[in-house]
Amino acid sequence: MSSINTNTAAIAALNILHSIDKQMDGVQNRISTGLRVGSATDNAAYWSIATTMRSDKQALSTIQDALGLAASKVDTAYAGLETAADIISTIKTKLTTAQETGVDKDKVNREITELKNQLLSVASSASFSGENWLMNTSTLGPQVKTMVGSFVRDSNNNISIQNITFDAATSNLIDKDSATRGVLTKNYQISTNGTTTNYYLINVTATNGNPGNNDKEIKLAATTSNASIAEMQSAVELMLKAVTDAAATLGSVKGRVETQSNFVKTISDTITKGISRLVDADMNEESTRLKALQTQQQLGIQALSIANGSAQNLLQLFR
Repeated sequence: MSSINTNTAAIAALNILHSIDKQMDGVQNRISTGLRVGSATDNAAYWSIATTMRSDKQALSTIQDALGLAASKVDTAYAGLETAADIISTIKTKLTTAQETGVDKDKVNREITELKNQLLSVASSASFSGENWLMNTSTLGPQVKTMVGSFVRDSNNNISIQNITFDAATSNLIDKDSATRGVLTKNYQISTNGTTTNYYLINVTATNGNPGNNDKEIKLAATTSNASIAEMQSAVELMLKAVTDAAATLGSVKGRVETQSNFVKTISDTITKGISRLVDADMNEESTRLKALQTQQQLGIQALSIANGSAQNLLQLFR
């Protein structure tokens, strides 16, 4: 039935156009933002999950920065220990040389003194971001170093931070507060034929634990006997073992920090991909949909035009 009061065809065509326009707005928004879930109104569940995952990714980014700082500290201390081990090995070699017949022990001692100065330089310069794990000047002594290792969210959405620790007491080469705490400043008891002698390598005039009257510094004089040099070698060997053990422990921490850093980066990339799967728009699909809606819009406009022209057709019947 045709009516001059109500143009039902035009109303239907107009409603279709409104629906097409609304769909086009959604498609254009997805194309411009690149997101098919841009707010909770699009998909509350996916939006909530993606928001939490983005927060976790930001936390992991902070963890990555912290691990980078930790790696720098560990690398600095590790390099210092490696260098110290090489220098101590050289001192051990010089002591062996001093036992040869005709060797000028005073000259050898001058070389050993320079090597000690190098050890002091290495220990004092092995500092990063205000932290030195090879030399202690605090009355509290070397502390356990805590480094941020990872960010964890469990199945109940409880979050926690896991740490990597290292006891700097094991790598403390020089202690200017208490000589007994430093690997190179403390005494090493060497027993020969029932006689015990305490040897130390470096005298830093520490506040506490200074060498006693019976303690001997590892240094040579023209009159130093081969028996005494052999005892010094034994003490140096103990020092070298302590430094090597400290380097091995720190090396394992170094490896853990590097592994954790790579793992955190992998997890961060995985989260990024997961967020993309949840909320990113498929641009190929959206462009195809937009083209189809544009075609529908043109047809809708044409249908509305035809519907609006039906009233003019009625007038022809009355002429």
